[in-house]
Amino acid sequence: MAKHPVPKKKTSKARRDARRSHHALTPPTLVPCPECKVMKPPHTVCPECGYYDGRKVLEV
Repeated sequence: MAKHPVPKKKTSKARRDARRSHHALTPPTLVPCPECKVMKPPHTVCPECGYYDGRKVLEV
């Protein structure tokens, strides 16, 4: 039978939760499109109107 590493001591709830303190999810960043005012991710072409940086770049 293969030997593998096994924890010597039980991990406490405080230590476990402290390790997970950075695991929280953040909501997506959204900004209003200057042309049609729909919310979209920054620095992306607007999926509704097709504008980016004041220019029409997609036919929608």
